[in-house]
Order: sequence, then structure tokens, then C-alpha cells
Amino acid sequence: MTRSWARVGVLALLWGSTFLWIEVALTALTPVQVTLSRCLLGAATLLTACLATGHRLPASKATWCHVVVAAFFCNALPFAMFSLGQRTIDSGVAGVLNATTPLWSLLSGLALGTERRLPPARLAGLGLGFAGVVLIFAPWERTGPVGWGALAIVGAAASYAVGFAYMGRHLVGKGVPTISLSAAQLVAATALTALTLPAGGLTPVALDPRTLAAVVILGVVATGVTFHLTYRTIAAEGATNAATVGYLLPVVSVALGVAVLGEEFSARIAAGMAVVLAGVALTRRRGSTPERQDGPISGNVGQPATLARSSPDS
Repeated sequence: MTRSWARVGVLALLWGSTFLWIEVALTALTPVQVTLSRCLLGAATLLTACLATGHRLPASKATWCHVVVAAFFCNALPFAMFSLGQRTIDSGVAGVLNATTPLWSLLSGLALGTERRLPPARLAGLGLGFAGVVLIFAPWERTGPVGWGALAIVGAAASYAVGFAYMGRHLVGKGVPTISLSAAQLVAATALTALTLPAGGLTPVALDPRTLAAVVILGVVATGVTFHLTYRTIAAEGATNAATVGYLLPVVSVALGVAVLGEEFSARIAAGMAVVLAGVALTRRRGSTPERQDGPISGNVGQPATLARSSPDS
């Protein structure tokens, strides 16, 4: 349990900083360029890790077909939507809206039949967490272009949820090391994103040291390292529990936005973050008795048996 919380905490800190780095990168790059650079640097990071640890990319054609689908929903599409959305909304707000990922993940799990007999405490936690997100965002105060940016971020969160479920169902626990899967997926995402270069990706770039540092950190740490940790979390705890990391993101993204970029912080935002934290505590609460696990992904907090047996640890 301690290792589980530690993994989730580190992932939340790294993932939550993503919105800050995107905000800085957008001062010199177009959304397409930001998306491509983070995919490319993330892929290079994980390919290097594969080489250093003696792992290879998947050889199966079927695996690569699943990797391409997962790369679209969990990388190429949401990365692009975050970059587009953050042109009009603050980095902290982007992190807050991304916290709706667990809600979409739960709905996706119910639709796919991978979530069964959810304990009332988890359902209450999801609702409470979403209420905290609404309180922080205060949509009744947002209009105009900000509304479209917010819609793009919500779409990215929903895409993440679909991607997590797909990864858990078709990729994790199939005998391929998670480092190989995560590297292959970012390679596929880079290829998919490269197809969008004509839509704003060919604009001349002038990077200053600050922006260059942000781009490198975004690609190497906030994309490469974070994405591999996400795969590890899905392998250890299932797709929905991995998505609950999103509930911690408002705390990190809002704090960084205020401290580094001078974004707004108010009593309403503080109260909302407290509600979000209460929600995530409920969603990760263990039931008194373990539930039967019938599918490849389980909504339980404990390790799904199928994933725990067959998913390599590296």
C-alpha cells in the first residue's frame, strides 16, 4: 500500500507539472510543435532506457496495432488538445479540468464491462472529486475563448480515460515489458503527430534558454518518464485506479501556476482542492472483502491478479 501511494504521489507531481511546461513552451512554439517535441523527446528517452536495460520493442504485428490505437487516444490526441486549450486558459485550470479523467475512466469502464459492483465509497469519491473540480473551475465565470479552451482540455481528459482502458485491456499483462510498451507507444504517437505538421508545425522557431529547458523537461520527464510510470501504475492497479492520479493534479498544477506563473489563487480554489483530496481518498479506499476479478482490468485498489502475474516489472 505504501509503495502504491508513493508511485501515485510521484506520478501526480510529475504529471501535474506538465501544464506549467506546456504553458512556457507555448510562448515560442505552436501547439503542433509542442505536441511533436514532447512525443519525440519522450520516445527518445524511453528508447534509450530500453537500450540500456536490454529490452526490445514489441515484435508482434497485433501488438503494434493495439499500440497505435492507444497512442492516438492516450498521447497524440490529448497532447494536442492540451496544447490547443492552454492557449486560452491558465495552466492551473488545465490541471483542474484534467482531474475529470477518473470520472470518464469510470464511465468507460462501466461501458466496457470492466467495472463491476463498485463500492458506494468509490462512487461517492468520484462524485466528490468531480464536485471539487467544478468548485475550482467555476464554469459560471468562464466565457468566450476560455470556454473553448476548457472544452479542449475536458476532451483530452476523456481521451486519456479511453486510452487507459484500452491499454489495460489490450496491452498490459500480455507478456511484453512495460518499458517496451511505453517506448513503442510514444514512437507511434510521434509518427501520428508528425502527420499534423502542415497544420502549424512548420512555423520557424526561436528558442531562448528558458523555453528550451521547458521543452526538454516536458519531453524527457513530464512525458517519457511520466508515461512509463503511468504504464507501471496501470499494470499494478488497473486502468481506473491509474486514472485517479488525475485527482491530485489540481493541487500540483494550481500550486505551480501560482508560484511560477503568478496565476490566480483564491479561497474557492483552496476549498476545491480540499474537496478533491477528500474525493481521491475515498476512491482509493479498500473494501472490506476483495471482489471477484472477471476481466483483464479490475476497479479494485489491489493488484488485478491477471496483471500482477503476467506484467513484467520493468
